[in-house]
Amino acid sequence: MFDSLGSKLQNVFRNLRGLGKITEANVADALGEVRQALLEADVHHQVVRDFIERVKQKAVGVEVIRTIQPGQQIIKIIHDELVELLGSTHAGLNLSGQPASILLVGLHGSGKTTSAGKLARLLHKQGRQPLLVAADVYRPAAMDQLETLGRQLALPTVVKRGETDVLRIARDALELARLQHRNVVIFDTAGRLQVDEPLVQELVRLRDLVRPQEILLVLDAATGQEAVSVATHFDQALRITGAILTKLDGDARGGAALSFKAVVGKPIKVAGVGEKLEDFEPFHPERMASRILGMGDVVSLVEKATEAVELEDARRLEEKMRRGEFTLEDFLEQLRQMKKLGPLENLVKMLPGGAEAVRGADLSKQEKEFRRMEAMICAMTPEERRNPQILNASRRRRIAAGSGVTVAELNTMLNKFAQMQQMMKKMGKLQKMMARMGGLPGFPLK
Repeated sequence: MFDSLGSKLQNVFRNLRGLGKITEANVADALGEVRQALLEADVHHQVVRDFIERVKQKAVGVEVIRTIQPGQQIIKIIHDELVELLGSTHAGLNLSGQPASILLVGLHGSGKTTSAGKLARLLHKQGRQPLLVAADVYRPAAMDQLETLGRQLALPTVVKRGETDVLRIARDALELARLQHRNVVIFDTAGRLQVDEPLVQELVRLRDLVRPQEILLVLDAATGQEAVSVATHFDQALRITGAILTKLDGDARGGAALSFKAVVGKPIKVAGVGEKLEDFEPFHPERMASRILGMGDVVSLVEKATEAVELEDARRLEEKMRRGEFTLEDFLEQLRQMKKLGPLENLVKMLPGGAEAVRGADLSKQEKEFRRMEAMICAMTPEERRNPQILNASRRRRIAAGSGVTVAELNTMLNKFAQMQQMMKKMGKLQKMMARMGGLPGFPLK
């Protein structure tokens, strides 16, 4: 979502890195570009004005450290202020109730129902026992959708078709949660195309009955500054505790994310970063600021990898690589694990300098190549995957036809895999040699 803003700010940073000294003039020039970038990202104008003023005061008055370039100090000030703008620190969910109750509120189409399912999955992975409640009595499709999500997640869902009393649904759901020992109840409430008083009053009555630990406003990141006025209205009526920002993987400009905390005074707690149920993550202001500024987000990348790859499987594959026993079956497993991590472009952007590296690059071609390689390996028999040496001409023609590629493309893939195997064997031999010599540390170099 922040691609355009990130690109503009990174251009400003390239110019700042060359500064020989900090003056009011060059600071003003840089901040003028930052202001323009933020306004184009649809950040609230008052938020932009305050942000620029804070950076200017700190940048002009900063004492230059000899070991750090002046431009780098301004970059750090902008980074720190951006973190503050996004919420300073990660705000976790309050789940202290028995059971804990969470109300999801927002406008129609903001992604409440999908977010309810994603949140239930996230909490279930953390060891919680969630119960989903269809509290939207006006839109039967919302009930159907939530029920479908519950089945996909193998989690219980309260759906009472024909019931129009939201408070009765809520009472029954809380009673069921206690009976079934569910410790988190997630209420998917009704939305509207615009904020209206009957909707708000119904939500107020529901809040007073349920006494939720969290009232989370679900906001579509694409709504920009409009999200701020919506959030203000809901906060005045319900005293929301935070927000879920959806569609952060889209092409929205980022104004909602950058304006919300400053205007409403409540944190963004969770973010939807894709269409899949697993594309949902806690919102960390510092990590998000680093992504926007092209500094990467290695911590989130490691967390994604840890979730997608079993530690024991990783150790087993590492051992096979060291012994030179890595097969096409193992390669297929790695390709599938990589797919679980999400789009390749998003992964590269999490590396320091990754955003700059992928600018203008079309990584979809590489992802398409991975899919073709997966199809080729899947067209083989288990024996062929373990022993590609048996792949004669007729077998190769069969595999190529079965995977929709040419024999030449199949041969290219097999040759690359053979080269990779040889490299792994050499690395394994090198490790064994180093082990015999007592390891690298302390080994005399000549």
